[in-house]
Amino acid sequence: MTTQIVSEQIVDAVKERPRPEEKKAAEKKSSSIKCVVWDLDNTLWEGVLLEDSKVTLRQDVADVIRTLDERGILHSIASRNDHAAAMAKLKEFGLDEYFLYPQINWGNKSASVAAIAKSINIGLDTIAFVDDQPFERDEVAFEHAVVRCIDAADAAGIASLPAMNPRFITEDSKVRRKMYLADIERKNVEDSHEGSPEAFLASLEMVFDISAAREEDLKRAEELTVRTNQLNATGYTYSYEELDAFRKSPDHDLLVASLDDKYGTYGKIGLALVERTSDVWTLKLLLMSCRVMSRGVGTVLLNAILQRAKAAGVKLRAEFVPTDRNRTMYVTYKFAGFREIEKRGTISVLENDLSRGPDFPPYMKVTVDV
Repeated sequence: MTTQIVSEQIVDAVKERPRPEEKKAAEKKSSSIKCVVWDLDNTLWEGVLLEDSKVTLRQDVADVIRTLDERGILHSIASRNDHAAAMAKLKEFGLDEYFLYPQINWGNKSASVAAIAKSINIGLDTIAFVDDQPFERDEVAFEHAVVRCIDAADAAGIASLPAMNPRFITEDSKVRRKMYLADIERKNVEDSHEGSPEAFLASLEMVFDISAAREEDLKRAEELTVRTNQLNATGYTYSYEELDAFRKSPDHDLLVASLDDKYGTYGKIGLALVERTSDVWTLKLLLMSCRVMSRGVGTVLLNAILQRAKAAGVKLRAEFVPTDRNRTMYVTYKFAGFREIEKRGTISVLENDLSRGPDFPPYMKVTVDV
């Protein structure tokens, strides 16, 4: 494919792209769901557990849970119940392993939903809450207007909702729950670790790999742009076709990052798009999965790009578009030595003079294959 054709494809792909603030209202209505939070009594099972220990499982709900899990959509619980009895019943039904950070207590459901979002580190607008009681749904909706509340009577149809159907089912999405369970195991080990945080991170034996995106990476790359909100420097989302055009372009680098440690893989957790000219490289997109921020890897991909730009003898710039969530990325750029040199509408153009010598954390192995 010629340079001209690829360039034309890229221009056509992005010329109509709306700015993040223009899409905000629409996104709140159509955000993809990352986690479904379930009530238990008369929702996941028929009956009230404290009144009847022989409650019966709603098989249609169990089927929905398994189906969504295969798509990479997580599950949790917000239920007014006895924790031990409820978890025992879930284990009896063979469903206990599907629920992350279950909130089974006597508090408000809205507080439980907030605790789940914080533990998983996702936005409330990516959560759906299912309950048979209108009062409970109203209480959650009042406190968290962006949470999608669903009547338990409609639970059997949840898997057919557009927000529950990601465009691609990637290798990462198929094992997403298992990756979160590994995260919980790591956290438990970390909490019991005696020593410095750096010593704990070193004990994980982390390997951070950076490579040029391959065709088989594009589905996950698109998923990353769609799912990542807090750590996306521009807030842009890109389709598979757009990313493929960038991958083939001689004027762009599309980089993906993955992370592994002794407990398993975190999967593909970072993405960067660099536009190259003879004297200036511009970071058009930089994002990292929220799941890995506690691992101290937030600047590894950025530092690798800084090193490559310095070695190439070019200026390095970055575009930043503020959203209501991504201030962390602006702080990351500032700490890395970027300063604003231009403002184009909502876009801040930042530049790094490359006077610093960025390095990688000593507690991990970094491999770069670009």
